Amino acid sequence: MKSIDEDIKKGSFQPAYLLYGDESYLKRQYKQKLQQALSPSGDTMNVAYYEGKGCNLGEIIDLAETLPFLADYRLILIENSGCFKGACEELAEYMKHVAETTVFVFVEEEVDKRSKLYKAVKGAGRAVEFARQKEGLLIQWILTRLKRENKKITQPVMHLFLEKTGNDMENIDRELEKLFCYTLEKEVISAEDVEAVCTGQATGRIFEMVNCIAEGKRRQALELYYDLLALKEPPMRILFLIARQFQILLQVKELGAQGYDHKFISSKAGIPEFTVRRNLSQAGRFTPEQLKQAVLRCVQAEEDVKRGNLNDRMAVELLIVESTKGI
Repeated sequence: MKSIDEDIKKGSFQPAYLLYGDESYLKRQYKQKLQQALSPSGDTMNVAYYEGKGCNLGEIIDLAETLPFLADYRLILIENSGCFKGACEELAEYMKHVAETTVFVFVEEEVDKRSKLYKAVKGAGRAVEFARQKEGLLIQWILTRLKRENKKITQPVMHLFLEKTGNDMENIDRELEKLFCYTLEKEVISAEDVEAVCTGQATGRIFEMVNCIAEGKRRQALELYYDLLALKEPPMRILFLIARQFQILLQVKELGAQGYDHKFISSKAGIPEFTVRRNLSQAGRFTPEQLKQAVLRCVQAEEDVKRGNLNDRMAVELLIVESTKGI
């Protein structure tokens, strides 16, 4: 990201940029930064946009060879083309000879780093991965946004907010806007404000579901499951998240028993440090054997679906019913 910022600052651009990874918010921000820098007046004549698979590569190359009209650069934006997961040899070869007045900006969710086009773009310009940001960076970014709006927040409320939103910056951005509108006349954002307007993500509901399973509350666990289905969450993703939560609990329970601190447990379990305490608390409701059995139940449910013994929705529902009988 710093390399792109430096190019924009100097006004000296690479022939090609590849923006890829899971963090859609940052990809969109840097795509816009490049577009504004290369076409500051909003000139549409020298900007071409292609999206989706099946782009006409010959047409794109012909356009790239065309001189810009009354401008320094011709910008070619290509999003989610799938070219970085296939051959695209023609475009890969062209990356070695891109016209000096043309700049390519590729925006992709997934890339194969072994592909010819990935190697060609990386060799000709910059390939930048936008991964989900770590907790510390997210907090700094949120605090900057809060300062801009003359808002304040305590550390516990910040953690509650992140528990609700997860680490997706796109979602955090949306939930912050809701909070700002809801607290127009307030300087300090409270836990009540967060609870009132912020929508919990699937992982938060899974955590509640596992709590219900631990307490044998079958009806409440099933209600949470049906809520997730109503939100269009696929049953197999719900199953994956349940299994992942039980695996996290097993890991934090074992690490906690060995006396490791929260920072170490966070790094090993792959969870934010501020969530370690509540995961340890939840893990305390299960024995290690119960957690292992829970993971095995999830594996069995997945196998039942893959073998056609049960449909995915029923498999997860039966998993919850069986689990609340006593793991």
